[in-house]
Amino acid sequence: MNRKEFLQCSLAGAATIAVAGAPAQLMAACTAKKGGKAELKLSFQEGIAPGNSLNEKFDYMENLGVVGFEPGGGNLAARVNEIQQALKGRNIKVSAICAGFSGFILAEEPAVKAQFDSTMRDIIAAAGELGSTGVIMVPAFNGQKPCKPHTMETRNFLTEQLHELGEYALKCGTTVILEPLNRGEAFYLRLVEDAAAICRDSKSAGVKCMGDFWHMMEETSDYAAFMSAGTEYLQHVHVASRGRRSMPGEDGEKDNYIDGMRALKEIGYQHYVSFECGSQGPREQTVPAAVALLREQWKKA
Repeated sequence: MNRKEFLQCSLAGAATIAVAGAPAQLMAACTAKKGGKAELKLSFQEGIAPGNSLNEKFDYMENLGVVGFEPGGGNLAARVNEIQQALKGRNIKVSAICAGFSGFILAEEPAVKAQFDSTMRDIIAAAGELGSTGVIMVPAFNGQKPCKPHTMETRNFLTEQLHELGEYALKCGTTVILEPLNRGEAFYLRLVEDAAAICRDSKSAGVKCMGDFWHMMEETSDYAAFMSAGTEYLQHVHVASRGRRSMPGEDGEKDNYIDGMRALKEIGYQHYVSFECGSQGPREQTVPAAVALLREQWKKA
């Protein structure tokens, strides 16, 4: 027996003994929290569907069976009535709200932080009126400076601030959703498991996180990333092709989402999978092809 075989046998035996002797509470703690039966609820950001007006876009979405709409947060309060009227009588709901605030939560300059506090709360209030699942936010992009240093003190500050923001969101009937980004865009938060841990330490049911299949190229496993958040924290998912951030399917074999979808099914994910991407070809062709691809892979997952 070589060293590799010895280690494999030893680990397998140890795992068997550990499972056999583990208390039920410990086994339950090692399992991601699950919801009900998972479903693939597709959502589009505003620029995805062809059309010159919201009504034209929503007509197109309904024909494809897309049930979620993800608007940007900029000037959202002034658009609440417009969006509500366009959605009236339709089988489409507002999914998440994509950012749109000014400033950022980890800003060193008090005026920039105050901008974030004010504009973010305005968007949260509007999101609540629209019945949105939450407002997406990034703690800091690489280009946002001066920024608090990447230290434990900064993390503690972030969880304290998020607690307050999450409690405010709950009062408005919605949540805030942390989005991890790839290292080219954000130094602070890159992995879904880190976002989930920050949600936990914020100690507010109004603080959630999401995964973006494009940014999740940072992850070693799509499956493990989603399982690390589980249904307790995973509130939203973004999807794009995995080469050029285009429509799913436009980057060929790279555009495989089955591993992550398998985790979504196992945790009973019931929120939205929303398109955040461009398109290399004409949208009239690439959009329905992308929708068909995701539904096919969901069945395989």
